[in-house]
Amino acid sequence: MRSQSLWRSLALLQSASTRSFVNTGPGRRALQTASSRVPDFAFAFDIDGVLLRSSKPIPGAAESLALLKEQNIPFLLLTNGGGKHETERVAEISEKLQVPLEPEVIVQSHSPFAELVRGPDEQSALENKCVLVVGGEGDRCRQVAQMYGFKNVVTPGDIYMANPSIWPFRSFQSYYEKISRPLPNPKDPNDPSRGLKIDAIFVFNDPRDWALDAQIITDILLSSEGVIGTISEKNGRTDLPNRGFQQDGQPHLYFSNPDLWWAAAYHLPRLGQGGFREALEGIWAAVTGGPSKGVELKKTIIGKPYQGTYEFAENQLLRNRARVFGSDAQQPLRNVYMIGDNPESDIRGANSYRSEHGSKWHSILVRTGVYNGGEPAWTPTTIADNVHKAVEWALKNSQWRP
Repeated sequence: MRSQSLWRSLALLQSASTRSFVNTGPGRRALQTASSRVPDFAFAFDIDGVLLRSSKPIPGAAESLALLKEQNIPFLLLTNGGGKHETERVAEISEKLQVPLEPEVIVQSHSPFAELVRGPDEQSALENKCVLVVGGEGDRCRQVAQMYGFKNVVTPGDIYMANPSIWPFRSFQSYYEKISRPLPNPKDPNDPSRGLKIDAIFVFNDPRDWALDAQIITDILLSSEGVIGTISEKNGRTDLPNRGFQQDGQPHLYFSNPDLWWAAAYHLPRLGQGGFREALEGIWAAVTGGPSKGVELKKTIIGKPYQGTYEFAENQLLRNRARVFGSDAQQPLRNVYMIGDNPESDIRGANSYRSEHGSKWHSILVRTGVYNGGEPAWTPTTIADNVHKAVEWALKNSQWRP
């Protein structure tokens, strides 16, 4: 059922916009509609557990976005989900919510990876280097990486099908037969040093085959210079930093999503990419000795709650705001309302974020996803029953009225 109070708010704002005037001189008044004003605030919405639950709209979600669009109030969908290109994902959300949305309004967990295609300089650019993309359904994450501009993308399935003995358990073989592609530089069985060299490892989305993915990532991190099938002679050396592990030109490891839990169709939260990372770290500790031996798994994690993801999101909000308001968008963006269901990612991220542009981020925790009551691990600015109530609170807080 549609949220009647929200629609009444929309009707009030629409009718009032025809009655709102501004003085332009003695005895003269000019009509000022709500859509002509530049709001000094914006919204960021998580998706799963806030707007959708197992692909089904949460009551009030569609009406909330429609209201913001009507009022020209900027917003982003800021999700730790992914596995599809932004154009595909936003089209699906538009259809489910029956609210037309543009690709510019969505930031997925792996969206910032696109900035590494060309990198800050030619040496660090990965456009023409070989990257391993892990996770996601079928071959989709490879396709996303290629759409971002990576030209040489391989998956664990490609590596497995090139040499099935790399993982002796065959339960997924028929799956990989459908989605694998030939390796760009097949391993020479007589000379492992001439095998495929991996220059970066990206966990784009939740892995489906944790065992194979963990084995191949571990192999590469133990290799010499990222060449599959080799082993570094520096591993375990006490005279080197990190006891020699990841000190021999191995590729950097990137995770796009730290979430341990996420809200799916099941009534209890399910393990996400964060669960896979914890499992991999456990394997790494068992193999290398781990923290007790002074060894860490060197990696970069993005996604909520990390500062870099919020910086990326705020810059996208500012670009979107400039497209709508042009030169008027030079007025500062003072407040951003982050509406989420996960205290560890949405709320922690908004509370911890420090904006370079001077905006203040407010966290609103809803009860329609991961959070189901009690004292949250990170205290939000406010708690709302659902996204509709969250938007109402934020509009009132920003005094958005005719």
